[in-house]
Amino acid sequence: MAPPKAFVFDAYGTLFDVHSVVEAGREITQEPQTLSLTWRQKQLEYTWLRALMGRYEDFWKVTEAALRFTVRRLAITATEAQLGRLMEAYLSLAAFPEVTATLERLKGLPLAILSNGSPRMLEAAVHSSGLGPYLRHVLSVDTVKTYKPSPAVYALGPKALGLPAGEMLFVSSNAWDVAGAKASGYQVCWCNRANATMEELGFRPDLTVERLDQIPGRL
Repeated sequence: MAPPKAFVFDAYGTLFDVHSVVEAGREITQEPQTLSLTWRQKQLEYTWLRALMGRYEDFWKVTEAALRFTVRRLAITATEAQLGRLMEAYLSLAAFPEVTATLERLKGLPLAILSNGSPRMLEAAVHSSGLGPYLRHVLSVDTVKTYKPSPAVYALGPKALGLPAGEMLFVSSNAWDVAGAKASGYQVCWCNRANATMEELGFRPDLTVERLDQIPGRL
């Protein structure tokens, strides 16, 4: 793998822990982990389905629709105010513990986020986590009105950073996102936090780590 000239990070599940909403979920269920896992899976499914249907709605609306499905699927009783508080939790997701130190070590090169998140959601998460000073760009799929793994999304990285995809390292914890970025020409690092199995989509990461802070020592 050639030394990267820039780093492009996925946001949700890679920099930000989507399951930090578990604490907010305790207000409406005794099984908040199940709520969080089901919500996240449906959120991703809705991005893929909307992309295939050509019916884009931004990630905030998709996330809300996924939450409403989840509470119905799990037969959870929740008021509109309670659902609103769960949604607000997405604006202040916790960054994984090693994120700040990792970005500090990599800050000599351009760093960017490329995410399904809406601009408002990403701005809020970056602000609440204090990551803003490290990031040259925060790129949202809202620009192209579709979702990963569309090639139109991954093309936003080279356009913003002025580098070919193959000269950058795309970092994601999502195996399907790894495959999508690799198909679009990036060098790719899979942050396999959950010891998951790689998707059988014909692409493999150039580098696999368990935590982001392992990346600098592996380059």
